[in-house]
Amino acid sequence: MRARWNIPLFSCRSSASGSCLFTVIPAQAYCCPEYFQVRVSNSPLLPQPCLTLPAPTRERGVAFVLVLWVIAMLSILLGSFSLIARTENLQSRHLFDSTQARYAAEAGLNLAIYELRKPDVLARWVGDGRAYTFGFGDAKVEVRITNDSGKVDINRAGEDILTGLFVGRGVPFDQAQALADAIQDWRESGIAKRPNGAKEADYRAAGLSYGPTGMPFRTVSEVQQVLGMTYDLYQRVEPALTIYSGSSMPNVAFAPLEALVALPGMTAECAQEIIMLRQTVNPGDPPPATTCTNASIVARGGGSTYSVKSRAVLPNGGSATLDTTIRMGGINAAGRPYMVLRWRDDETS
Repeated sequence: MRARWNIPLFSCRSSASGSCLFTVIPAQAYCCPEYFQVRVSNSPLLPQPCLTLPAPTRERGVAFVLVLWVIAMLSILLGSFSLIARTENLQSRHLFDSTQARYAAEAGLNLAIYELRKPDVLARWVGDGRAYTFGFGDAKVEVRITNDSGKVDINRAGEDILTGLFVGRGVPFDQAQALADAIQDWRESGIAKRPNGAKEADYRAAGLSYGPTGMPFRTVSEVQQVLGMTYDLYQRVEPALTIYSGSSMPNVAFAPLEALVALPGMTAECAQEIIMLRQTVNPGDPPPATTCTNASIVARGGGSTYSVKSRAVLPNGGSATLDTTIRMGGINAAGRPYMVLRWRDDETS
């Protein structure tokens, strides 16, 4: 391939004296195969070799593109490494915070057990749902204790209490009656069902592959399998349910709001007043006056089974919650003066 170059050309014109004047004329000279000639006064000069240069190649352009690709790939790799390192750091931080909050929540549970075992009854923590707070390291811990005698025992409660429980949670009366009968049919043996209840044939007709066990509930969560029970409704009534009370009637002195409204003639306003009044009374103080009920609202009696909810919150917002049921008394196989009946790790953030 021949190169083309801008080379000044010389032209000759005669002057008055007959001599040859050279004029530089910019032009494009094309290399001939062998040489080009410059003529002066129509006389050829010696042939001059034709200058031929190699054409520029594209190798340098390809190398530049390759360098750009390498830089781009290195940038992507470095960016990916930086993202992975940051993600692992966040995961480690979250794991550390959740572990710290978890052990702080366990500290709250152990402190609650210690306070419940104090020999002096008047110095013990009260299991009526009031909040006890304390600091544990950097965490703030809140503990709430509820004596299970104040809850609705789904293995003992009758139709009135069960119906009142669901009505108090916003369920229509007819549906509440059906749920109450279905719960009783679940725990009772035999094929005969209550007027609004459900036995195995009703479960089959609803497309379910199971039926009532004809035995007492083994866990509170088992009530979710009762015909007509939904998960949303279960979440609303679950804080008031137990299988450890052994009583057909909730103890007013310890009952949570959901269980109080299940009592015959109890309104939501009256239940709120009872809770507010009893949590302002310390053990040994005289009972406050209330027109809502003739029952004593001062914490006395009760059983040895408690539901303990301990929540720990760190300064950065990380938290952990333990929701447990324990039974006090005696020494278990692990050498502890209590027995864990239920243990649930709630949400950790």
